[in-house]
Amino acid sequence: MNDDDQFEVEGEVDERRRSSKWPGWLQPLLQTRFFGHCKVHAAAHKSECNMFCLDCSISSGPLCSLCLLSFHKHHRSIQIRRSSYHDVIRVCEIQKYLDITGVQTYIINSAKIVFLNQRPQPRPGKGVTNTCRVCHRSLLDSFTFCSLGCKMVGSCKNFEKKKTNKKKIGIEVGGSDSEEESMNEYKKMMRNKIQSFTPSTPPRTAAMGMNDRSAKRRKGVPHRAPNGSGLIIQY
Repeated sequence: MNDDDQFEVEGEVDERRRSSKWPGWLQPLLQTRFFGHCKVHAAAHKSECNMFCLDCSISSGPLCSLCLLSFHKHHRSIQIRRSSYHDVIRVCEIQKYLDITGVQTYIINSAKIVFLNQRPQPRPGKGVTNTCRVCHRSLLDSFTFCSLGCKMVGSCKNFEKKKTNKKKIGIEVGGSDSEEESMNEYKKMMRNKIQSFTPSTPPRTAAMGMNDRSAKRRKGVPHRAPNGSGLIIQY
């Protein structure tokens, strides 16, 4: 083997190491929709699927607490919680399995949490000095990403290169197929989640129109009945 072949092999090994930076369960976790009701334990009191098995991430999907005890008792698992219709996880649980350095944390119910995915937001105000590297949500100065999903996307080796080239020439330079697929899948998944959380406006009915007219009608001036009985008639 000559020197060029040796360098090429070493480069491939480094590439594999970089691509395996994130655990295999992270992307399935970010794409999973939680808080549905378990079909196996539908009649149970606690049938909400808010658990996730890290060892069976691809095959199991969201789990209820009964499924976890029955089929994943000795597996690594985490519990997903909700904050303003968005999935969050406690820092004390996730940091045992994942490096969350740079992800902004929040305090909810006296517990420190991080968001799983980015959230829709208006444009940052003029006074904002620090934003998420991926979705540009406003952050405290000590953080780089708003969620675990943004950290996964923003930590890809070609993310900064693509971002720089896009600013310079207005086009994105393609990265590796696996990274490109991951980013595209993540963006598509986020669009679907945002749409699922957006309530539709109910159609306007005739009854609603009559209620509006009734609400706008002004009260008339009260008049005393002609017979002087003291009854007040409202027109």
